[in-house]
Amino acid sequence: MDRAIARILPVLAVTQLISWGTIGLPAIVGNQIAADLRLDLPTVFAGTSILYVTMGLCAPLLAKPFQRFGARCVMMVGVTIAALGLAVLACAQGLALYVVAWTILGVAGSATLTTAAHIKLNEVAGRKAKGAIGILMLVTGLSSTIFWPMTAFLAAHVGWRGACLVYAAMLLLICLPLHTFGLPRRPIVPAATAESAAGSEAPPVLERSTFFLLVASIALNAFVTFGFSAVLVELLKAEGLSAPEAIAFGSSLGIVQVTARGLDFLGGGRWDGITTGLVAGALLPIAMLILLVGNGSHWAIAAFIALYGLGSGALAVSRATIPLVFYDQTEFAKAVSHIALPLNLISAAAPPILVALLARVGSGALLELAMLCSVGAFLLLLVLGRRRRVVGVPAASSG
Repeated sequence: MDRAIARILPVLAVTQLISWGTIGLPAIVGNQIAADLRLDLPTVFAGTSILYVTMGLCAPLLAKPFQRFGARCVMMVGVTIAALGLAVLACAQGLALYVVAWTILGVAGSATLTTAAHIKLNEVAGRKAKGAIGILMLVTGLSSTIFWPMTAFLAAHVGWRGACLVYAAMLLLICLPLHTFGLPRRPIVPAATAESAAGSEAPPVLERSTFFLLVASIALNAFVTFGFSAVLVELLKAEGLSAPEAIAFGSSLGIVQVTARGLDFLGGGRWDGITTGLVAGALLPIAMLILLVGNGSHWAIAAFIALYGLGSGALAVSRATIPLVFYDQTEFAKAVSHIALPLNLISAAAPPILVALLARVGSGALLELAMLCSVGAFLLLLVLGRRRRVVGVPAASSG
């Protein structure tokens, strides 16, 4: 591995783990927040939706700062804003301040989470950043495994508000210094150059219908995986597990997801994002079906965690690499920036929809909707696979 990448990869791994882990609070303490703020559970999980909507809306606005000042500076500001957002969340007494807190966290997320980390790796390594991005995805897949039990522990001893303040302190005392001193500076790009590079024209698309198929397939799978990341513990409780059992099973999901990402990373030179998406996407509806017919048995839940974890873990890689099948390196950044907004919007809609289904109809309806979305995404990927051959892009081009 390139020495420059090896130096910053541990920094980004730690900061991404913490940054993703700290915003996963509702998955564990959603019921406590709902009772304390006198809100229903779908409203509490709507905080995650506000986060993703805000991230999607802010992403285009940060293109110029990223290019002019570099990812290091943007991430330093972003992590400070994230700490403020968690502090505001800890002070919330009702819906208004709760919404404000998640809006602040959304602004911060657009400056600190996955996109920012990938931009920093690209600044340092250019084309060589691809492998580092895969490794970073492996590590950050452990965020729920580490932070869900930690959140449960903190909530039991200092309450959910105390957990927010502990996480705010971690951002300021760990992430901010790591960004400041652990990431290399980058020469500032002149304003005129940045504005030219950050043009707002639509991405060059082979066919408009191909681009829409690409967005739809990614969004449908994201609806399931982002939604389940928020409601998994509550879903497992609805299937009959106790709270400790649900947290234990849910936390093990991260290990399975990392395993899937590792397998894809090791074989990345032999198949592309569409192939990964097809194999992974086929596992999701099977996992849903097993949980539907398993009647809450431990074997069914274990099989669900294994299959869903493998599928969703590999799909996280697939989302990042499918555009590479159709766009070269120059076109890729523009294409991804245009995919980001609908992707964040669908990710925002998923948690409240799935929580509402779970609370008002039951786990069966939630699983049936998830299965329908997964099958739809799989069929769209089949169509994209045929178009891949038509446009003549080599199957292993995404590495």
